[in-house]
Amino acid sequence: MARLRRISRWIAFGVALATPALTFAQSCALCYTQAAGSGSRMIAALRSGILILAVPPTLICAGITWMAYKKRNQFNDASTDEFEQSKE
Repeated sequence: MARLRRISRWIAFGVALATPALTFAQSCALCYTQAAGSGSRMIAALRSGILILAVPPTLICAGITWMAYKKRNQFNDASTDEFEQSKE
């Protein structure tokens, strides 16, 4: 079962790498025209703004995933302990 899970992860990773980058760059027409008509400083500010807006949600999702991973067996362990104590 673990081997199948590992293989499916590698397949998903390969598909993500094989997908063209242009499919991820779908933007609205207003943003495109504003960026195309602006200077290099505005384009640099736009890129840094995108990073600033993308980093916090990514860190929040990573934190929630980490907490869920660490707490995944908390309730199972508690019910197992109660069951073992009731048998004694």
